[in-house]
This record gives sequence, C-alpha cells and structure tokens, in this order.
Amino acid sequence: MRRPLIGLTSYAQHVSFGRNEMMAGMLPMNYVKAVHATGGRAVLITPDDPGTDVLESLDGIVFTGGGDVDPANYGAEPHPETEVDPVRDASEIMLMRAALEMDLPVLGVCRGHQVMAVATGGSLHQHLPDLINHDRHRAHAGTDPLAAGAGDYGRHGVVTAEGSRARELFGRQTTVNSFHHQAVADPGECVASGWCPDDRVVEILEHPGRTFALGVQWHPERTADLRPFAALNQAALVGREAASV
Repeated sequence: MRRPLIGLTSYAQHVSFGRNEMMAGMLPMNYVKAVHATGGRAVLITPDDPGTDVLESLDGIVFTGGGDVDPANYGAEPHPETEVDPVRDASEIMLMRAALEMDLPVLGVCRGHQVMAVATGGSLHQHLPDLINHDRHRAHAGTDPLAAGAGDYGRHGVVTAEGSRARELFGRQTTVNSFHHQAVADPGECVASGWCPDDRVVEILEHPGRTFALGVQWHPERTADLRPFAALNQAALVGREAASV
C-alpha cells in the first residue's frame, strides 16, 4: 500500500556549497524523518511560485517551524524583536486556508501552529517576555534554532482540555520542548486545547470544523515523541481511503 504523501512547507535561504553560493529550498531533516518514522512519505513544498494545486496531490500537510509571522497579516505594527519573511508568509497562509477549506489533514509545528491561528483570523503575541516576564519558552535567547541542540530548547509541561483531541492524543498532561518568542493571542477559527500551566501560553490549537487540524507550539520532530506526526499520518490514510470509496 502506498504511504500517505505528506507535504512539508520549507523556506528559501542563501547557502554555500564549496565555493558556490545559491538560494536553496531548506528544511531540517528532522521533519522528514518524523514523517517517515510514523508511516508517511515526505515531500518538500518551497515558497517560490506558490499555488494551491499542490494540495491536490497530497494526503496531508505539515506547516513547519521557522521565523516570525509578519504582524501585518493581523493588522499590527512590528515589535523590535520581530523578524519576518513576507514571501513565506504569503505562501503558507494561502496554503493553510486552502488546506482547511478542503479538509486536508493539517499539522502545524511552532510557527505552523501560529500560521494556523493567523490564517483563520487570529493574532499573535509578538514577544512573550513582554507578556509573561520571562524567556524560558526559548531557553537560550538568540540561539539559531536550526543549529540548536537539545540543550538549547526550553522544557515545560502542557495541560490539555477535557474532551479535546489533544486530551485524546497526549493525555491530561505532557512535557514538551520549546523554542519560540511569539505565541497565539487570538486563535481565530481554531480553539485552544492545551496550555503551559505556568503562564497559560497557548500550546495546542485545534480546528473544530475539520477532520484533523492540529497545531502544537513545540518541536516534536526533535524528540522521540512523534505522536502528532503519527496522528497526522493516520488521518491522512483514513482520508485517502474514504476518498477512494
């Protein structure tokens, strides 16, 4: 049986290969390995020449981590700590809206969790230390997340809402890693179903009107706990089988 085909959003970045410098489509291999380890087959989606037609070939999609979502997308002025990539924003917000409209299984990871809120009419807290008076959600401030090791991530508990998909998937409480300085303020069409108990920062989103649309504020691809990816792949497989009947 063909594995579910799972799209992974990626980004464009200048890189050096030997003496050559070029723009490359980039994504840490942790995401690819997480999809493969839980039964899917990964394919990268780059932000250039965006179009929703790519979704027609997919069984599910992961909106991956990365930089900040431009506050212009929710009508706010940028904070001094906010760094944006308008090209990636335009591509991913368009894809998120289209994926939700067609009820394609969706998993949002960190930035992707935030895109899920913004694309459905929500907004973000641009710099958490201003709100909660600490920087523990990203552990070592200023660290490059692409180069960060396990010790550079924060670590904290997450509690889930009773009756939610999050409770079904993670139980009443779980412990997660953390590397972000922004967070969901208004979830838009989504609902918050998990929080950090220490400061009530939103850690899990669900879209109540979709078969599977889950956002997590942490980075499960950098842990041994791949339950979000396994749930996505299972939803993708069920959806594909239902469509073929």
